[in-house]
Amino acid sequence: MNILIFVFIFLLGTIIGSFLNVVIFRFNTGKTIVKGRSICMTCSQTLRWYELIPVFSYVFQLGKCRRCSERISHQYPLVELATGIVFVLIAYHFLPVLSLSPISYLFLLSFFVFIFSILIVISVYDIRHKIIPDKLVYVYAFVSFLSIFVNHSTFGSLFTLPSLSFIVAGPVLALPFAFLWFVSKGQWMGLGDAKLMLGIGWMLGASLGLASIILAFWIGAVVSLSIMFISRQKITMKTEIPFAPFLILSTLIVFLFNLDIFSLASLFQF
Repeated sequence: MNILIFVFIFLLGTIIGSFLNVVIFRFNTGKTIVKGRSICMTCSQTLRWYELIPVFSYVFQLGKCRRCSERISHQYPLVELATGIVFVLIAYHFLPVLSLSPISYLFLLSFFVFIFSILIVISVYDIRHKIIPDKLVYVYAFVSFLSIFVNHSTFGSLFTLPSLSFIVAGPVLALPFAFLWFVSKGQWMGLGDAKLMLGIGWMLGASLGLASIILAFWIGAVVSLSIMFISRQKITMKTEIPFAPFLILSTLIVFLFNLDIFSLASLFQF
């Protein structure tokens, strides 16, 4: 039964991922997001329904438009797959709640897949444009603030009164990022990262939020070194590498595995 649930959630995630692609490509372009048929970005031909099936259409068309044979961006299937996988991971994370209260399970699943859908858009948009959109990060920060009233644990009541530490976690964790942005005049860190960290702090709390920052810098270091090795290009302080994707990936990992700074440190003890 659980397998069928996960398959359904994965397929739903790929469909949502297809919509997220539309948001990513159309955001801040003046084009409407909720209206208008999907078209080929090269020949502008309207796509038919069978050309819009998440992942499968890309595979069956061999990654090319059926009319102009122009290559389709890898972003389409990657975002669709990633969204489906993230949805399944969140569904599995809250699985113990399902046997206790299906309604609570549906609420937690819906609430957090919405949050991480926003984060997926922010992450990919930052990779493409090297900027975090204010509108999206403000929505994320607002919903994250609401999340401090939601019990993240798989047991206990669904809603809870937040402690003072959770309320101040967002501003406290965002402050160092804002400071780095200010003293470097935006060269070391963008202000968007501070705004993003505000939401992450509220969603995870101080301990888990700090763990996500540490993990993000580790992931960023590994990726940067890999880029240097593969491309043979030297990375300097002026090299633009979006940090939001690292923060968001680390946030997902910390959220799923409940990693605080102590459990994170224990991973490297021999």
